[in-house]
Amino acid sequence: MRARIATLCVAVVVLAPGAGVAADSTAWAPHFSAAARYAKHRAGSVRFAVIGPLGKFQGFHAKQTAPSASLLKAMLLVEYLRIVRDRPLHTQDRRLLRPMIIRSDNAAATRVNAIVGHRVYRLAHDARMRDFHWDPSVWGLSRTSPRDQARFFGDLEDLVPARHRAYALHLLASVIGPQRWGIGRVPHAGWNLYFKGGWGSGSGRVDHQAALLTNGSEQISLAIFTEFDPSHRYGKQTLRGVARRLLRGLPD
Repeated sequence: MRARIATLCVAVVVLAPGAGVAADSTAWAPHFSAAARYAKHRAGSVRFAVIGPLGKFQGFHAKQTAPSASLLKAMLLVEYLRIVRDRPLHTQDRRLLRPMIIRSDNAAATRVNAIVGHRVYRLAHDARMRDFHWDPSVWGLSRTSPRDQARFFGDLEDLVPARHRAYALHLLASVIGPQRWGIGRVPHAGWNLYFKGGWGSGSGRVDHQAALLTNGSEQISLAIFTEFDPSHRYGKQTLRGVARRLLRGLPD
């Protein structure tokens, strides 16, 4: 697992002057209380989780599950790459995986879901997920929780086979502009952002995001779930509001 040294919820490394992260960045931590206060006053159901150094976890109703929608696609990506760990990726692999992640193509996800099958439970076990349930017939109705997804994204780099790691991260960093709402609109200068969202066909039934942010040897993972939003637009605003508060003052 990526080396982490810090206090509270975010890993930080004190470097020599001019080497990257400022020495006083050890004082920074996710603004959990501010995010929780905001979440309490939003319509619908909001819950989230954030994980920092040494497995430190903070959660707001983080054990409650919801339909995964397209969040499952990140898990399908990783398990597919684990299945083909012993060979290079072929053109047909990329034609499935790229659209499934960068523009959330459902037809590609259905094909990958059929290939991965019950092996997705092996991934859930390795990611220390406690609340995951796969729906083999309607993959978007598979259930997961914020704590599951924060753990999964926190371990992402270790879960993907080394030969395919750069490709997986590239896809998760390349979500198309029209789908880069929520955390994708929160400033994160100096940090790499890898994320996936899931939403209920624009209905507001669910609007979720899970993400990994990295800066050298530092990392933050988080997952934000919403259900029963008045609209998809409202759900996107909630995702951004929670993420903006959690990451306020993030040092570059």
